[in-house]
Amino acid sequence: MAIDTTSTTSPNTAPLDNPRLSTRDRLVLFVLCAAQFMVALDFSVLNVALPVLGGDLGMSTSALQWAVTAFALPSGGFLLLFGRVGDLYGRRKLFLTGLALFGAASMLATLAWDPASFLTGRALQGLGAAAIVPTGMSLLTTTFPEGPARDRALGISGTLLSLGFTVGMVAGGVLTDTLGWRSTMGLLTLFALLVLPLAPALLPESRTPERPRLDVPGAITVTAGLLSLIYALSTAADHGFARADVITALAAGVVLITAFVTIESRNASPLVSLPMLRRRTVAWGNLGGLVTFSMMSTVVFTLTLYLQDVLHLSAFQTGLVFGVQGVLSAVAGTFAPRVIGRLGARRTLVASLAGQGVLTAALLGLNAHTWSVWLAVTAVSLASMCHLGAIVSYGLTVTSGVPDAEQGLATGLVTSTQQVGLTIGIPLLGVLATTSDDLLSGAHTVVAIDAVVVLLAAALVAVGLKSRSGAVETEPLGAR
Repeated sequence: MAIDTTSTTSPNTAPLDNPRLSTRDRLVLFVLCAAQFMVALDFSVLNVALPVLGGDLGMSTSALQWAVTAFALPSGGFLLLFGRVGDLYGRRKLFLTGLALFGAASMLATLAWDPASFLTGRALQGLGAAAIVPTGMSLLTTTFPEGPARDRALGISGTLLSLGFTVGMVAGGVLTDTLGWRSTMGLLTLFALLVLPLAPALLPESRTPERPRLDVPGAITVTAGLLSLIYALSTAADHGFARADVITALAAGVVLITAFVTIESRNASPLVSLPMLRRRTVAWGNLGGLVTFSMMSTVVFTLTLYLQDVLHLSAFQTGLVFGVQGVLSAVAGTFAPRVIGRLGARRTLVASLAGQGVLTAALLGLNAHTWSVWLAVTAVSLASMCHLGAIVSYGLTVTSGVPDAEQGLATGLVTSTQQVGLTIGIPLLGVLATTSDDLLSGAHTVVAIDAVVVLLAAALVAVGLKSRSGAVETEPLGAR
């Protein structure tokens, strides 16, 4: 089914056969991508500042994980709920609300006077991000019609999403060394102040024509379930899986998600349409997205430890390594829509995952000699180019053919996959590097498992999305 954009597409949107964007469409894209970039930046900009922040605010080493977890919990836990609320009551309205909340919360975190005020700001940032990300993606996919225009828009969005995480790591170190840790939160405040005045005049309102009742039981169980799982995985990254609270949260998360699936199967107006989840494009596309995000974030985390603790590079030198990665990711984002135009989203997704897996495996050649930095730069940069191709193609795979009324739901799944992927990779694999007696040996173990997981995902996605015609499958799993 093609997406109906008659009521939501900007009148100046480029035609389907012309990927060039009008001036207004470029401004709309700037606003939406700047907001997504800001959220991606927030995932990593604070990481290198944590030790300085802890000393300034009097937070113990064990408490520093909450600077990350306080953001990750609401940003991942409320995504599906806010995506659906935007569908029903107005995506633009919720996007602007989330943007204003994010800006105010960033200001609170910048001015924080004790751990409680700082963590409150971080939690409110996460809540604002949970509103910005799914509604921003929905506004993008409903503003730009399916075809070259949307391909290009998602290519730019995916590039900035990937760059945001990388730029955050570099900028966090530079800002902390020169202006102090508060400047990392101040940067996010400035981003919000830049985007918020432009958004109301540029963004079109968009919602579903019907007004079904909000699935409250489904919203409660999925939000609580995601919160439990994200808390467990985030805590396990620093303390392992043996702690009682981690085990309890994991069990609660599984029970709540199971209850959510049961509720959705019996609800006339579900938060998540189970038939949508049975679409081959949605199911297998999201699997590809989950793997590419979780495994790439693990590689970046592990390489950061390797470069500084094994090769003894400075924070600035390490930042340069990831700066090269960011530049090449930007190049990949520019060319990704063209590649998708020739190969199709499915083939691009499979090829990108395969490339990411092979280049990750090349990192097994890392050793304690300084020259290994060149292998690290080359392999991680090329792997990131493939990663960017996977980001763009999986987003297109999942949202292509989805009715406009369900775009918020589909993009909510896409962004939930992104957030969960960024959250679970490091706890599941990164801990193998941090707990190993020999960091180099631990890094090799992480890289080997990472590569196998990505290559296996490439094979599964290739088989799962294969159709008789070789085109991207859009029918439900049980349709054949």
